[in-house]
Amino acid sequence: MEILFLKMLLLLAGCLAGLFYHLSDLCVGEKRTVQNKPNFIVILADDVGWGDLGANWAETKDTPNLDQMAAEGMRFVDFHSAASTCSPSRASLLTGRLGIRNGVTHNFAVTSMGGLPLNETTLAEVLKEAGYVTAVIGKWHLGHSGLYHPNFRGFDYYFGIPYSHDMGCTDTPGYNLPPCPACPRRSAATSHGRDCYTKVALPLFENITITQQPVNLTGLAAEYAEKATQFIQHARGPTLPCPGAGWIPSPELSPPTLQVLRVLGASESGRPFFLYLALAHMHVPLVLAQPPSSFSFPEPYRASLREMDALVGRIKDKVDGCGKENTFLWFTGDNGPWAQKCELAGSVGPFSGAWQRQRGGSAAKQTTWEGGHRVPALAYWPGRIPANVTSTALLSTTDIFPTLVSLAKASLPSNRRFDGSDVSEILFGQSHQGHKTLFHPNSGAAGKAGEIKALRLAQYKAFYTTGGAKACDGSIGLEEHHQPPLIFNLDQDIQEQVPLDVEAGEYCAVLPVITRALTDFLQDIATDNVSTADYSHDPAAMPCCNPQHIVCRCQACCSSGNREP
Repeated sequence: MEILFLKMLLLLAGCLAGLFYHLSDLCVGEKRTVQNKPNFIVILADDVGWGDLGANWAETKDTPNLDQMAAEGMRFVDFHSAASTCSPSRASLLTGRLGIRNGVTHNFAVTSMGGLPLNETTLAEVLKEAGYVTAVIGKWHLGHSGLYHPNFRGFDYYFGIPYSHDMGCTDTPGYNLPPCPACPRRSAATSHGRDCYTKVALPLFENITITQQPVNLTGLAAEYAEKATQFIQHARGPTLPCPGAGWIPSPELSPPTLQVLRVLGASESGRPFFLYLALAHMHVPLVLAQPPSSFSFPEPYRASLREMDALVGRIKDKVDGCGKENTFLWFTGDNGPWAQKCELAGSVGPFSGAWQRQRGGSAAKQTTWEGGHRVPALAYWPGRIPANVTSTALLSTTDIFPTLVSLAKASLPSNRRFDGSDVSEILFGQSHQGHKTLFHPNSGAAGKAGEIKALRLAQYKAFYTTGGAKACDGSIGLEEHHQPPLIFNLDQDIQEQVPLDVEAGEYCAVLPVITRALTDFLQDIATDNVSTADYSHDPAAMPCCNPQHIVCRCQACCSSGNREP
């Protein structure tokens, strides 16, 4: 009787308030108010290289789903992350502002008290105010303590890890260089290597609750895909069913699935949605759901790339079956590959940063060389974005914020300036004009983090400071300052190998324009409403679930009890 009663309640709630599943023909007479606002899905890959996509680089054969998306949508070949490391690039994506404005200039840690400054407005907050239901699934890395948690930054639903998955030990450490041990079974700390995991087990959050610690990385990609497809299906509402959605929720639903329903609430049904899916791929450790079982098994990076491609394909299939005419999917990366990890790192394609590599160090992640910030990018929206188009427009992840806000018919916050632009005309094939200038902040390899010492002007790339990140061979390129700056013509030298001769007419003609662009930008920053991030540390900020819980083994931090947000 209790089960029957519960089914009746769920059935009634679905018809009255639009609970997320299609309830067959019971609600035929109810007409959903279809808004003109599109749904948005932003998929952000971690440490992915420009050359990791077959559509970009013919040597890659492991991304059939992404290549198909490129064939059915728009591919950007001159698209850039707003920084060359995790936290700053994510902060810029969600604010439309570089770290020099939003305050996030380097990565947050396990013990970080702060995060993305609370006076910064996120894309999720703007869209939520415009009527969207919002979710972030995956890696956050913008603060996990207190109000910095994603549930307090505009996201109705959160499922994922609070920072990179190499920032805590697990029982499935995966492929890494150097290899790392699994979490110890005792609470006593172990002496891990300097580049290894911390003694605190990696937590998995569902909203503000830690549901696993340490998280099982082997199954994490599948869980992300499942939560993402559930969210898309639920947010569609009862009158726009997805394939296979014509069933009634039952008491046998898992607690996490029921929690998704509770968090979003019946009143959210049928509203436009924003899903931010921040993947663990292709960051090390590389953890494969299917361990090698045959001689045909490719090397770990290629296998992991295939796994990521399949995950994105699953999301695209869900979109295609759930109203693709009103859902915009944007795929890109947070920065270039982590070259220090050797064969466990991705491909920069032709963007080798040859000038730097001749002097030692890597020219990929953490650097301002093209391989550090030029990332793959695809836009997919059948019927709106033309198919099989390659765009050479100069664009950035900072453009995602103002573009989605414009498409949602919302308004940008009025008390600050933005580095991104609304690029919807480019997306719809009505324009080919991107940015004339892009500014690339220092991201760890050289110079003060967040400062602008490299910039792009049309086809020209100027460096006032250069340096190489740690390379596979262990070398690190020394920091060098250049006055006048090094200038490369990328149209003729995509490898950034030979800078222009300072005596040449081309150099003399472009230098004043570059100098003026940088001067104007810094003046704009000086008169803007800029933020300062809290980078203080305290062991009390380490996320830790109840040590008595069956899925929790947090190590030393649990001695003082529950430390969930």
